[in-house]
Amino acid sequence: MKILVIEDNESVSTMLEMFFQKEGIEGTYIPDGAEGYKRFKEEEWDLLIIDWMLPSMDGVTLCRKIREENNRVPIIMLTAKDSESDQVIGLEMGADDYVTKPFSPLALMARIKAVTRRYNLTQPKKSDHHSYIETKHFKISKSTREVFFNEKPVTTLTPKEFDLLYYFVQHPKQVFSREHLLERVWGFDFYGDERTVDVHIKRLRNKIGNETQPFFHTVWGVGYKFDESVESNEN
Repeated sequence: MKILVIEDNESVSTMLEMFFQKEGIEGTYIPDGAEGYKRFKEEEWDLLIIDWMLPSMDGVTLCRKIREENNRVPIIMLTAKDSESDQVIGLEMGADDYVTKPFSPLALMARIKAVTRRYNLTQPKKSDHHSYIETKHFKISKSTREVFFNEKPVTTLTPKEFDLLYYFVQHPKQVFSREHLLERVWGFDFYGDERTVDVHIKRLRNKIGNETQPFFHTVWGVGYKFDESVESNEN
């Protein structure tokens, strides 16, 4: 596994370097946000670990820039900010998980394994070749992870946004609780809270649909459903 660590705290980087060596992980450690972004673009990575506070380019901006390129790499953010609003900001910018400082290497390793396992489970299999789900407005390929909305390609979805959309489209008009979605889309070993689902629903609403056709509907007291026939938003 190749992991790019963008972290300006030398003691944290040194700790991770020693731990990753024991785990057989190839780590690269960059202390600057802009330099980290440059290094990200130069090579292929299995996972990124990005600190929130960085010189030249902060971690939130860095995460957003990476996701704007529709890159499929998992991202874990490190932050000393532990408020719910800060965590939501990190998720909205495209991070898959977050770890608050101080943290133990074992806890971080568990997060790394959980995130990469979820990504691996969503990678296309040979049997998925040329498989599509088609609805009134959508055409989605699991094998190529392509999304077409009204015959136009949608290229701005993060990996987890795609997974959530794909699950909803597979189960139209069914109402799912946040807990159910976390288990089915994120996996039983996800360490985040139910607010993660709200953040991803909000991002899907912003990227797909409009005020009169939101597709993702809030069912108060229960959760969410995907319905192409309803033209009102309980948001």
